[in-house]
Amino acid sequence: MNKIKVLIADDHAIVREGARQALSSQPDIEVIGEAQDGDEALQMARALRPDVVMLDISMPGLSGLDLIPLIKRALPDTEIVVLSIHQKAPFVQHALTSGARGYVLKTAPITDVLESVRAVRRGEYYLSAKIEADVIGVFTGVREHEAPHGYDALSEREQQVFRLVVHGKSNKQIGEILSLSPRTVEKHRAAILHKLGLRDTVDLVRYAVKLGVLDAEA
Repeated sequence: MNKIKVLIADDHAIVREGARQALSSQPDIEVIGEAQDGDEALQMARALRPDVVMLDISMPGLSGLDLIPLIKRALPDTEIVVLSIHQKAPFVQHALTSGARGYVLKTAPITDVLESVRAVRRGEYYLSAKIEADVIGVFTGVREHEAPHGYDALSEREQQVFRLVVHGKSNKQIGEILSLSPRTVEKHRAAILHKLGLRDTVDLVRYAVKLGVLDAEA
């Protein structure tokens, strides 16, 4: 029997250890690597070519949301499960539309973690049972008639720039990651501030903490 090869990416060692022990205890699953930040996760995914990457959203460097399209572009056959504390609509919707097939809350039973890996490997979607109905409603278009606001009003590119800015990346670094010129990055930053009604990067960071994109202690 070919085991499902899994790469775990999370900046908290205790989460990686717990996930590794649970997954490794299964006869059909093998953990082939652990990464503690987004950049390391991308490098390890390219080198190890796992069947499934299980990743957190909030990590140093590249966030989980930014990692998803990068991994899928490099490894189309690799499936992705998000393991996160965040259950707000923007996170779930963005993760799934970017290419993830699974979204499991860290508060969910360990059986959810195990089944999510097997489900995505079969080509199925798997959502944690406790994800609120309105989150699923937003993703499936039940509330399409409602006008977007706040973070939802940002374009996909603006959301990418937003997350990189609040994680401390410079315009040059963001440009290199997203293949944009620093001037274009600056235009996106200005548009983000305008749409969110904020003044500067400090306000952006505070907004990100409130939204849950950035940990308060970060």
